[in-house]
Amino acid sequence: MPKEEKEKKPRRTFGSVRKLPSGKFQASYIGRNGIRQPAPAPFKNERDADRWLLKVEADLSSGAWQDEELGKVPFRQYADAYLTENEEVGERWEETCRRNMRLHMVDLLDLPLRSITPPVVRKWYSKARRGTGGRTSIAQSYRFLRAVMNAAVRDEAIVKNPCQIPGAGADKASERPIATPDQVGQLIDAITPRYRAAVAVAAWCTLRRGEVCALRTADIDTEHKEVWVRKNWVELLESSRKFEKDPKTQAGKREVSVPPHVWPLLTAHAKEFAGPEFFFIGRDGQRMRGNAIYQAFVRARKKVGLTLTFHDLRHTGQSLAAASGASTVDLMKRAGHSTAVAAQRYIHAVDGRDREVAKALSEIAEKGSAARLPRTIKID
Repeated sequence: MPKEEKEKKPRRTFGSVRKLPSGKFQASYIGRNGIRQPAPAPFKNERDADRWLLKVEADLSSGAWQDEELGKVPFRQYADAYLTENEEVGERWEETCRRNMRLHMVDLLDLPLRSITPPVVRKWYSKARRGTGGRTSIAQSYRFLRAVMNAAVRDEAIVKNPCQIPGAGADKASERPIATPDQVGQLIDAITPRYRAAVAVAAWCTLRRGEVCALRTADIDTEHKEVWVRKNWVELLESSRKFEKDPKTQAGKREVSVPPHVWPLLTAHAKEFAGPEFFFIGRDGQRMRGNAIYQAFVRARKKVGLTLTFHDLRHTGQSLAAASGASTVDLMKRAGHSTAVAAQRYIHAVDGRDREVAKALSEIAEKGSAARLPRTIKID
């Protein structure tokens, strides 16, 4: 009887296995990055090496594969590369993220990416919330961590983003205060004359402080009585670097109609204080610094007895425009927002507006319109 033929081993179609001088077996494969990826450790026998390759092949097919070496990279190193190489990260946001890494994310910096699991994130976030850091900074830190880990998922360093705390990245700031038209007038009267037009365009034309500083004299359209917003002036805090840049979105470049009662103030500023290039300049004839406006505004608000910030003037302008009957599209155009959601953040209830709405409802009823409306609910 012929000897039974020895069972042939199936041909390996993925990866390779080689026997080491020690007698153990080393498995490896060519990763998606084109680099050969060895198994974390050698195997006692060839069968175990083959099983490991089968699992890797299945993970690659299902999308659960991980780049073992990239997963070992510390969060600090990967986050630094993310901030440096990502063109969508602006310099101000980069500065904010690096400051938050230093102040609020120390416990995560030296951890390998794959070691940052949901329990690790929850522990860090809970500790950060109990610390002395502000709620806004902690929310910023969480959003940054989530963005970095999303990038790690795309790079296949990890399978799933561990940032899964509902609402953790939301910046739940308290309602910003807004000024009344009378208070805006008081601020304009109280501030140093050189800065009066700056307060006016911030409050009535909804310009940011950086947009105010970036205004050219040529951006004041006297024919159409508009202000052209084309650039934004940025002053970084930690590096002291200052530069001009385009708005975040194309919608940020806009023409804003100046309310008729504000135009005389801009005309007076143009005659007395404007420079040949920049509309707002300091006593040295150079572009006005954002900090100079801020300091003058702080002095003025103390005189008037208000606590709002310069940026709150922008909220004021949007809220007053909404109270005047401006649509969401109108508000988006005026403030330079590309989405309705962004515009809605700047709309606040104006004191007395609800009473005006109630009065308008009564006026409708007096005209008889309400009598013709069908009653849809029972009123006791």
